[in-house]
Amino acid sequence: MADIACTHCNLTFPEEVMIAEQQNENQLFFCCKGCQGVYHLLNAEGLDTFYDKLGDTKLQPAIQSNEDLEKFDLEGFRNKYITTHEDGLCEINLIIEGIHCSACVWLNEKVLHKTDGVIETSINYTNNKAKVIWDPEVIQLSKIIETIRSIGYNAYPYDPKLQEERAISTRKTYYTRILVAVFGAMNIMWLAVAHYAGYFGGIQQSFKDILNVAEFLLATPVLFYSGWIFFRGAYYGYKNNIVNMDTLVASGALSAYIYSIYAMITQSGEVYFDSVVMIITFVLVGKYLEVLSKKHAVDTLDTLMGSTPTEVTTLKDGVKSLVSIENIIVGDIIELKPGEKVVIDGEVTWGQGSFDESSLTGESEPIYKKKDDTILSGSVCLDSVVHYSATKDASNSMLTSIVNLLEDSITKKPRIEQLANSVSGYFSTIILIIALLTFAGWYFWVESFEQALIVGISVIVIACPCALGLATPMATLVGISVAAKRGILFKEASFLETMAKSDILALDKTGTITEGKPSVVKSDYLEAFDPSLLYALVSTSNHPISKGIKAYLEEKHETFAPLTLEEITTVEAKGIKARYKGQSLLGGNAELMQASKPDVNTDSQNALFFFMIDGRLIARFELSDTIREGAAKVIKKIQDLGVRVVMLTGDHEQSAQKVAKEVGIAEVHAKLLPQDKAALIDRFHQEGHVVVMAGDGINDAIALASSDISIAMGNGADVAISVSDIVLLDEKPESIYESYRLSQRTFGAVKENLGFSLLYNVVAVPLAVMGFVNPLVAALSMSLSSLVVVGNSMRIKRLKFKEKK
Repeated sequence: MADIACTHCNLTFPEEVMIAEQQNENQLFFCCKGCQGVYHLLNAEGLDTFYDKLGDTKLQPAIQSNEDLEKFDLEGFRNKYITTHEDGLCEINLIIEGIHCSACVWLNEKVLHKTDGVIETSINYTNNKAKVIWDPEVIQLSKIIETIRSIGYNAYPYDPKLQEERAISTRKTYYTRILVAVFGAMNIMWLAVAHYAGYFGGIQQSFKDILNVAEFLLATPVLFYSGWIFFRGAYYGYKNNIVNMDTLVASGALSAYIYSIYAMITQSGEVYFDSVVMIITFVLVGKYLEVLSKKHAVDTLDTLMGSTPTEVTTLKDGVKSLVSIENIIVGDIIELKPGEKVVIDGEVTWGQGSFDESSLTGESEPIYKKKDDTILSGSVCLDSVVHYSATKDASNSMLTSIVNLLEDSITKKPRIEQLANSVSGYFSTIILIIALLTFAGWYFWVESFEQALIVGISVIVIACPCALGLATPMATLVGISVAAKRGILFKEASFLETMAKSDILALDKTGTITEGKPSVVKSDYLEAFDPSLLYALVSTSNHPISKGIKAYLEEKHETFAPLTLEEITTVEAKGIKARYKGQSLLGGNAELMQASKPDVNTDSQNALFFFMIDGRLIARFELSDTIREGAAKVIKKIQDLGVRVVMLTGDHEQSAQKVAKEVGIAEVHAKLLPQDKAALIDRFHQEGHVVVMAGDGINDAIALASSDISIAMGNGADVAISVSDIVLLDEKPESIYESYRLSQRTFGAVKENLGFSLLYNVVAVPLAVMGFVNPLVAALSMSLSSLVVVGNSMRIKRLKFKEKK
């Protein structure tokens, strides 16, 4: 009996092994119970239009196995792969196995959207990666996986290591296809030399036929094996109504191949099998070099994640044990040996040693850590055994955060890239139309089908939407990679473009221009008092001034009585107040004091802190903060780039002017509340400026959120980092300047790439239309144009940040 196709998966089997079923007037055949079940499920859910979208595409039979579903609900799996949002919703990235085309993407998204508890689903059909957000109180992840399996697909969590294996497999596939193409090209060129020699010197038809057949045998595997990548891309483009670069290459090569077969069989005209092979070979080599370049550009991720241990040694009741990093909780004591990489953030509890933080900050000098010092994941313990207490879990540690930021930044497109993609989407269609018009014009002009076809093919092949499409992503990819290696994390690639256009830099004073660790330089005690009261008050605040007072008191007094304060209140940007056994305590700046004591002495260029008990002024402190090393030089270099630098601070005018004068800032706005900073940035926006804001404290969060680009210092408050667009891991002012240089250089490279690709097509396409370019030269030119864009992007890596002495 004849083979027939399964109604669901389209695979063919002998009729006697099929499951036959009558549905109304239609005869259905299924290869297995799985396919039969999926077919009826889709019909019951009203999703039967899937089969219209699927067409003749073959699927894997619907094998449904639910044996391992329980693992998706285990705590270890949840800790490793699932992110829990603040509103309680869960998010995971999955790889959907079995997706063949956009119809498969459509089906999976539709089914998941119809599933109760699933909030959002988006699938990228180029890499089968799905982002799923769901409500764990309504549905478990195992049920979502079961739903995906129920329609004939499978899902497993996205893992960068598995994606690396897939990337290696892709490179190997390219390599094999290139070997076949190069072998065919080298041999066919020898035949082509003989062919062209005979063309000029005369050749018998029988010898010519032998050469034609030999070229046909060499060209066929090159076209259909090595060139399969282009045919597959063109097919998926057709399925999604997209004309892309693959469409141009496939149609050009196939047209020359079909015409050459016609010429070979009819013994009329010349064959162009050599052009077919060269088109495929040149473009394939170009694409392979692009793949290698992209991989090289994102190697920063591999460097950060490379050789990261999956287990750590923990200490509990004197017993050492190996524990998976996903199962580490805050407070666990972890042991580090020399040479081991830190994978969980924490604080040293025992021992001391040197740590290499170069992969995080770019600083080559080892950092010495002792008891109570913070150690960051991604650093390496160099020379000692150290015990430390975990302060974060694996999913929230510095290393994981950096990698997540980099991955997200690479996927988010700048506005200029969105424009380029939109243009390149229409570009290929326009080129096909130009090629058809060129063919028609040449055919009616010279009345030679062969010559008209070759000119038309040259137009198709020489046009390069690939260079236009690569212009922005390649440059931003390299820019983000270089920035990350220097301890500068751009959360989105689009921020490179925005920062390059910035003309105002607003700097917070404390913690940005200065170290953020003010120390007491003068103290006046107006009345005798119990220092434990002031110590307890300042201990309730994390403000740098409060920390400076606390450190001063600890230096002057050996012990403090443990006091429990009541009604503790933070007065925004001014100070703190509390009560203790009926006494009213107030500590803060001059503005806070002047509300109840107008005659308070505010004459000082330093930051001031006052302490009052029951309305009486008890003590006055002057504090000075150390300006960050190199701040003045960096601000001058930023100003030389044409950027206007302003200082925004909550400190009083004299203190702000003192610091501004030392670092060379002329425009100072002092005594600002958090909302005042944000209002000032909004005023800059109304004047037409693009504003970059750098800060590190909670009081900067509103201003950071209001700016076009916000920069947070790596040691800043979590809320400041969460609303920022750029994070500086090394906390150096120099990194702000480097951020400007990198963004301007990257945006410059983007404009150069776009300019070159547009100029190339404006010049090359008319030359091809006029018949000055043959298909071989067209294929070579097309590949070279893409490589020029890639090479120009790579030049960003040669950017020099240091001035020559």
